[in-house]
Amino acid sequence: MSAAFKPVLPGASIGVLGSGQLGRMFAIAARRMGYRVHTYSPGYDTPTGQVADLEVAGPYEDLDAVAKFAAGVEVVTFEFENVPAATAAAAARAAPVRPSGEVLHVTQHRLREKGYLAQHGFPVTPFRAVRSLAQLEAGLAELGCPALLKTAGWGYDGKGQVRISGPSEAAAAWQQMAGGEAVLEAFVHYEREVSVVAARGHDGQVVDFGVIENHHVGGILDISLAPARVSPGCERAAREIARAVLESLGVVGVLCVEFFALPGDVLLINELAPRPHNSGHLTFDACVTSQFEQQLRAVCGLPLGATDLLRPAAMANLMGEQWRGGEPRWLAALELADVKLHLYGKSDPRPGRKMGHLTALADSGEAAAQRVLEARSRLLR
Repeated sequence: MSAAFKPVLPGASIGVLGSGQLGRMFAIAARRMGYRVHTYSPGYDTPTGQVADLEVAGPYEDLDAVAKFAAGVEVVTFEFENVPAATAAAAARAAPVRPSGEVLHVTQHRLREKGYLAQHGFPVTPFRAVRSLAQLEAGLAELGCPALLKTAGWGYDGKGQVRISGPSEAAAAWQQMAGGEAVLEAFVHYEREVSVVAARGHDGQVVDFGVIENHHVGGILDISLAPARVSPGCERAAREIARAVLESLGVVGVLCVEFFALPGDVLLINELAPRPHNSGHLTFDACVTSQFEQQLRAVCGLPLGATDLLRPAAMANLMGEQWRGGEPRWLAALELADVKLHLYGKSDPRPGRKMGHLTALADSGEAAAQRVLEARSRLLR
């Protein structure tokens, strides 16, 4: 850490751009350590705002309001990457922003992200930039089918993407992109999806939470378990790649690297998330330091915490569908005394909306996954 760098100590106010569940859990970790938390987003009574010290509502495009918000805190971070780069720049005029707006700029746009990773020698799925139907058809001829066509920006949780099974589907797929910039990705036959949540401090120290195994339904994360069921060589490689990505980008904060794990311990980077990640939610209950406390430590210039996994763990998302028969049967699930419930304070349980999650700890990741799935099944009437 340079002599000129001044840590942000407990008692200070931390600003969060965004106000969803990631900000909520960050605020809980920060307030436990004696910090005050201010959140800025377009809405009121948000998941973060419910537990923050101050909730400011305003559009991200109101750069004067953003700068005023940042002037009231000592450091600014964000809880999702779809904050406009201009917003981060406006905040940076009044307070340090960590991770930096440059990291945000790269990771919020799929083409910039994949281009950056490929140019710096990181393993990525084969891809092509697509800005017209002709480019899409040429890309399919090169990459083959099936393939995935994704919007270049503002996509998450499986949104903004379509699978193309054959060349005849190209026109319809391009129409779904509404003429916007897109990226075409080759379909890879992977054994499992894994992620590494890591943190990098101002002094360059990097720590991670090991390799987490993820299972998706409809493009949305359903279950995560740790440790992942991968070989020691695959685990070592994933952690080394994640460390190199954080160092290359100069991240100060938390970043998640999502991988496809192919046969033969081959790893391909799928996406980056420059913030705590859904797959890391289990760290709240299962690790010495959670990913949210680690984000706080990193952006404030504190020493990073230990990431030891206290026991194997699993996390299951609670989506709006869990409410389809009425209020979930909370008592039935909580009869399993070793299961932890986390709800995000959202009042409208729409289908596909993340409302909360359950975590279970056990003697193995598989046993924890069975336990958390049993708890979730008890919720349905």
